[in-house]
Amino acid sequence: MCAAADRARRPSLVEQVEELLATGGPLPLVEAGEPVLRQPVAPYDGELPPALLDRFVDALRLTMRAAPGVGLAAPQVGVALRIAVIEDPAPVPEEVRVARERVPQPFRVLVNPSYEPVGAERAAFFEGCLSVPGWQAVVARPAAVRLTGLDERGRALDEVFSGWPARIVQHETDHLDGVLYLDRADLRSFSSNRAMAEHWNAPTPHGAARALGFRLPE
Repeated sequence: MCAAADRARRPSLVEQVEELLATGGPLPLVEAGEPVLRQPVAPYDGELPPALLDRFVDALRLTMRAAPGVGLAAPQVGVALRIAVIEDPAPVPEEVRVARERVPQPFRVLVNPSYEPVGAERAAFFEGCLSVPGWQAVVARPAAVRLTGLDERGRALDEVFSGWPARIVQHETDHLDGVLYLDRADLRSFSSNRAMAEHWNAPTPHGAARALGFRLPE
């Protein structure tokens, strides 16, 4: 009984993070099918000492940039903490920037984030995910959201995001609720990266909707 419990004991979050960071370099990414990606994460409540939290945030940033991606949530590296990072230099052509309202976003840390729609407008674009490599699908999301939460220093965040930045914060916050973008996607749009490069690299998914037979928001 006790021996079995000891054998089955999971490492604490501190032990888990320290073990991850001991390897150095980008952290290994967890892919769809792992339970940690499907379990809502409880609010962060100081589980990591401040110095360890700083190191973990640095590792998330390094991993996000190396992938590369524009956001990364702690569950995507197997850690059940309600923490995510985002950053988007937005190195895209002008027509893409205009169509997707994709503007540069500085690096920031989201602790215990939550969002709510601002207005009724919805926008649909292809999304991918570092935890679902090789595939993309069209997701209709609120075009603007109000994000609340904290930063890594415990300072309050309360900001309205629109366009592509709104999509990023929704995608990453969803990870902390055990939600993958595929849960919200129109699966008729589900496309490999090869198909995306060959057929669907236009700024908007209207051509894909006509060819693949899915509907976009009015």
